[in-house]
Amino acid sequence: MKVELFSNSYFALFLIILIGFLIGRIKVKGISLDVSGVIFVALVFGHYGIIIPQDFQYLGLVLFIFTIGIQAGPSFFESFKTHGRELAILASLLVVSAGLMAFVVIYFFDVDKNLGIGMLSGALTSTPGLAAAIDATGSSLASIGYGIGYPFGVIGVILFVNFIPKILRINLKEEEKKYSNEINADYPKILSKNYIVDNESVIGKKYGELNIRFMTKAVISRIMHDDLVSLPEDETILHKGDIVIAVGPKEALERVQLLVGPETKTKIPLDSNFDVRSVLVTDKDVVKKTLGQLHKLNKYHATVTRIRRSGIDLSPSPSSKLQFGDKIIVICQKENMKQVSEIFGDDDKKLSDTDFFPIAVGIILGILVGKLSLNFASYSLSLGLTGGILIVSLILGRTGKTGSIMWTMTGASNQLLRQFGLLFFLAAVGSSAGSSLVETFNTYGIELFLYGIVITLAPMIITTIIARYFLKINFLIF
Repeated sequence: MKVELFSNSYFALFLIILIGFLIGRIKVKGISLDVSGVIFVALVFGHYGIIIPQDFQYLGLVLFIFTIGIQAGPSFFESFKTHGRELAILASLLVVSAGLMAFVVIYFFDVDKNLGIGMLSGALTSTPGLAAAIDATGSSLASIGYGIGYPFGVIGVILFVNFIPKILRINLKEEEKKYSNEINADYPKILSKNYIVDNESVIGKKYGELNIRFMTKAVISRIMHDDLVSLPEDETILHKGDIVIAVGPKEALERVQLLVGPETKTKIPLDSNFDVRSVLVTDKDVVKKTLGQLHKLNKYHATVTRIRRSGIDLSPSPSSKLQFGDKIIVICQKENMKQVSEIFGDDDKKLSDTDFFPIAVGIILGILVGKLSLNFASYSLSLGLTGGILIVSLILGRTGKTGSIMWTMTGASNQLLRQFGLLFFLAAVGSSAGSSLVETFNTYGIELFLYGIVITLAPMIITTIIARYFLKINFLIF
């Protein structure tokens, strides 16, 4: 009965995942294997002849790589606007120096190249790297190397981060302050202040003529005249002594003060006829459109005062493009709020839905791109399965939407698919590698762990020195 159970691939697969999860949750001084515990359990199962079919490996690999690309797509390309180039240089330096360390180990210490490539992935704790290593080598030794290099890859980074500031005499509080100032410069805090109309150049002028949003980059959400509160419209005339509420970053509000008049502590009460609500962007028709293109907002006299995206508040403008899952703060008359909410969708159920059509199309495109090859004399160059899917998913993630097809996924859906893919992949590759685990240790012994330590530490030391003393990058960033 026991033998029959373990011969059942599904039973063995989920048993490996179950035990791996339990082991991965065990913490020793705050350090745990997490999901990588699955590959160590799989190695043991493989040693005893319980092998998970390779189909699970490739299914897991495809899902894992695709979801990473879809999630990283928008930020991957946007990151080049800030520290993207410097971080790309450092990442390349880290990988190249680690690769050189692995080459030294393979060439001078006579370690099998497939094993060394796996150790490189493990030392860098890179599961996508392991996927690429297996795809390139086709050898189970890469998985064994990963299992050998991974433990110190995790521990080594923690030790390095804790001790390197003391060795280099880095003041972390000062670095944190600089980093916070830099973040605030890129994503300034959205504030709300009241101003009294006192500038002669705006008194008696129509709100539409002043073009306040363009001039100041702030949003006027309400205007109070003679104790009557209204939403700003193009025909609204500003009178001396009117009170306006402006919403925006500090610099934008300073421009409002110069244009309109001094700040006042007088508050504008929220009239019972108006409603302020947080609305979710879930309608595919408005995704990738700008606020300026949503003419229905003018029909219902609705004003968007801020956009919350990925935990960051953004000041809206007519050119602000909406993304699926954005939370926007809208103010309008109560009788119009339902219609305004419907413009954006405001359906939280859609955030948990997963449309598999774009996933299937994206993966098929990635596989086809991976099969394309360039031939040079006797050499052939192609992206392969992992490279093709990663490149396509990055592009689709950045595109976001094509016609009615939404390429992006909600965070919950992406995380679930990625976790499934990673678990299937680790269980399959680990069990396959386990069959030759003992033989490998008999051949190389404890030396492999020492090689893994060198591949982990040397690149981090080199990269930190370059980042700190040559590129002058904040320690908390790199």
